[in-house]
Amino acid sequence: MAEQTTILDGLVTFFASHHAMRAEKMLKNAGYRVALVPGPREISANCGVALQFEYDRADAVAALLRQSKVQFEAIHRYRMEAAPAG
Repeated sequence: MAEQTTILDGLVTFFASHHAMRAEKMLKNAGYRVALVPGPREISANCGVALQFEYDRADAVAALLRQSKVQFEAIHRYRMEAAPAG
C-alpha cells in the first residue's frame, strides 16, 4: 500500500526548546503529524528548535497548544526544503 504524503508546510516557533519538545509530544499524542526541526533564523532568532506541521490545521494546533499551556512564539506558513521523516 502506498504511504500517504503529508506536506508539513506550517512552522511553530518557540522561545525555548523545552516548549518545542513539549508541543511535539502533546501534538503527536493528539494524532498530528509533526517534526522537530532547526528553527530558521530568518523566521525567529529566539530558539534553535521549531515544529513543523500541516498548516491547514493551524487553528487547531494553536488551540491545542494554548489549551495545554504550551508557550509558543508564533505560527507561520513555511515549507522547508527537506522535511525530516517522523
